[in-house]
Amino acid sequence: MTPANSSTPESKPAPASRARFLTVRLAAEDDFDGWRDAARRLAGAAIPPDMVIWQVGEHGGELFADALPLPPPPKTELRVSRAFVELAQSAILHRDPERFALLYRLLLRLANHTASIEDHADPLIRRIEMLAKAVRRDMHKMHAFVRFRELDDEFVAWFEPEHHIVRANAGFFVRRFAAMRWSILTPEVSLHWNGEILHEGPGADRSQAPDGDVLEEVWKAYYASIFNPARLKVGAMLKEMPRKYWKNMPEAELIAPLIAGAQAREAGMTAQVVPEPERARTLSGLREEAQACRRCPLWQDATQCVFGEGPTDARIMVVGEQPGDEEDKAGHPFVGPAGEVLARAMDEAGIDRGRIWLTNAVKHFKFVRRGKRRIHQSPTAGEIQACKWWLDQEIGLLRPKATVMLGASAIRGVTGKAGAVGALREHGLPLAHGIGIASYHPSYILRQPDRDASDQAYAALVTDLRRAGSEAGSD
Repeated sequence: MTPANSSTPESKPAPASRARFLTVRLAAEDDFDGWRDAARRLAGAAIPPDMVIWQVGEHGGELFADALPLPPPPKTELRVSRAFVELAQSAILHRDPERFALLYRLLLRLANHTASIEDHADPLIRRIEMLAKAVRRDMHKMHAFVRFRELDDEFVAWFEPEHHIVRANAGFFVRRFAAMRWSILTPEVSLHWNGEILHEGPGADRSQAPDGDVLEEVWKAYYASIFNPARLKVGAMLKEMPRKYWKNMPEAELIAPLIAGAQAREAGMTAQVVPEPERARTLSGLREEAQACRRCPLWQDATQCVFGEGPTDARIMVVGEQPGDEEDKAGHPFVGPAGEVLARAMDEAGIDRGRIWLTNAVKHFKFVRRGKRRIHQSPTAGEIQACKWWLDQEIGLLRPKATVMLGASAIRGVTGKAGAVGALREHGLPLAHGIGIASYHPSYILRQPDRDASDQAYAALVTDLRRAGSEAGSD
């Protein structure tokens, strides 16, 4: 292993016979604090990335690696953006063995102003962002697919994550199931909550988790009863719930026969005598009708109409401004960067995203082209008013207990009047169905010029979502 050539004195390698490398040993695979401390010291001493070997634990080692102490902390504090810290906190949980080195390389480039964290076309930044995205997806899957089974006086679940996310996910389960005693067993580490203190234990194997409990048949009966064959999309279902998770989910054994009988059940449902106008007054019928909307010119350039999504019995509706570039391509609301911020805020607020109806005041993406990029443009009052017909129909069919309005466009779309978030968010707005709660749009949070302003807006969003959960009586 030979370090790369460089014109700076700090990175000039010694002759091959005397090549030396510095080994950094981290306490665990998810040791972000240890990596951050070591990276700060190494960067302060201008240690080139190719001279550093990152290892976890005390085992192993390189032939020419020195077990030398790290350089002392730098006298001048190394400052990086909050965006880099958040990116590193996620990416470091990935299983890629090169993640520590990649992050240190990026840290040096940012510190030397040879890279910008906003340059998403940079190959190094793109690779690290892909690691972080995979980690966030894995964390979401753990939230969705952990299934507790009763064993003696506690509840036990078995889960096999793809990445090192278990400790990072602990807070979600402590908040969500604070009142019960539970354990989550995984191959690398186990979590145990006694109602007051969270303990960590060694990894386990599947045989240590229970196979079922007395409530499992009740849960499967409920799952079968809510299965709607008319809305079945097998491809979309497998994307959201991959088969590898089925083995730990009691309802999974019902999926194949339910899919097999879906066509017959759908035919039976549509054969029922339902007047055509009444049949159209459903959310699924409204979605189909909206695809042909020509109420304003925005449909001409957009890829598709992005209608609302969620369970039809949702007690909370979240209304944004309009679909963005990624939403326009995917056909689903809140799947881009703003959606990631919203999902994180929902987690902190104790809101299950799977129980929320997500929609927008305007259903088509409004943008201007700059080269190959499509740059978002805010909708006009006329465009919001044109699309209000669809939003009013959604609200009327759903009848939510709480409607969270993210930003001024959403406020106008729901109420028909102009309003500023700062002036309205402290006061609930009485609506025809439930209460309206104004809050900041995640895109507004992402656009804030400094960390304090972004933190304050994000904290307000979490508070408002938590309030919506309380108003709706939704856990």
